[in-house]
Amino acid sequence: MNLFLHNIGDLDGEPTVERADALISEPTQRHDYVLANPPFGKKSSMTITNEDGEEDRDALTYERQDFWQTTSNKQLNFLQHIVSMLKTTGQAAVVLPDNVLFEGGAGEKIRRRLLETCDVHTLLRLPTGIFYAQGVKANVLFFDNRPKDGKVQTKGVWIYDLRTNKHFTLKTKPLRFEDLQDFIAAYNPANRHQRTESERFRYFDYETLVARDKASLDIFWLKDDSLDDVDNLPAPDVLAQEIIVHMEAALLAFREVAAALPVASRSE
Repeated sequence: MNLFLHNIGDLDGEPTVERADALISEPTQRHDYVLANPPFGKKSSMTITNEDGEEDRDALTYERQDFWQTTSNKQLNFLQHIVSMLKTTGQAAVVLPDNVLFEGGAGEKIRRRLLETCDVHTLLRLPTGIFYAQGVKANVLFFDNRPKDGKVQTKGVWIYDLRTNKHFTLKTKPLRFEDLQDFIAAYNPANRHQRTESERFRYFDYETLVARDKASLDIFWLKDDSLDDVDNLPAPDVLAQEIIVHMEAALLAFREVAAALPVASRSE
């Protein structure tokens, strides 16, 4: 609907926007580029109305042969779907929330497979509240598809921290193009294999990443000045949202572990 409202697609003729559940089945076309900002809600669900008019929501789990892991977490499903949309030489830039970087269970398995089968080369850590509600942290993950030759495709990931000690808002101080100039220069689009480290741009090789707990890409190295200034701490609702995100990630990982445990037999 947002695309139509911005005059992308034709409502009367054959629409250029395909209206369907993208996660239902394997894509029929492969693409050179995928630029995506998938929905940030963690659970895919459908609403069911019974005979009495009462509504309930059931979690949707997509069973796809081309997916590395079966999960009801639609953020992880969209990431897997985007990989499946790429040609062998395809390139992607995807906006993802922080939990995709550190979640255990299916999240960890998907991250490891992504690092193995694609060249995950750059992670841009965005300031809080840029894409969604205040307190929601987002990133842009850049990766290239590669032939499935049994080799590990990611040599290392360059991480640019545009979050620590950076403060923007959607209205009073929005993120502008000029605020991204240092990242663009560091990315070096003319030849990304000729990069240099800086205060905000660091390189982490594959062995370092997979040795981290849960192969987490949730990496920081800059000191957050606001933590030493009790008068300049984030708003309580922002802190509460951060706690909720981490608790939900931990709870989801525990549920996946619990679901995998064998059911103990009971004697009558």
